[in-house]
Amino acid sequence: MFARNVAFSLKPNSVPEFTQKFESEVLPLDNIHVHAISLWENREHAEAYDKKAYPQVLEALEKIVVGTPKVRISNVVYSTVNVTTAGATAA
Repeated sequence: MFARNVAFSLKPNSVPEFTQKFESEVLPLDNIHVHAISLWENREHAEAYDKKAYPQVLEALEKIVVGTPKVRISNVVYSTVNVTTAGATAA
């Protein structure tokens, strides 16, 4: 499995154009698959979210999601935090 995370800054006042271009030109290039990752202090907090809030998330997205999302829980054994300077962009 390979994950690619792209972060960048938009030019001032370009959010509407970005949204339109992303929806009309980028998304149609491939099937649309979404991976959402949330990090929790402990398993109990993650399980509480799963029981209380996640059903509401599914309900809110039911008209736009195909099938049932697959949830996989795992332990984070190591992580790093990278700090960048203000105004820096990544690709």
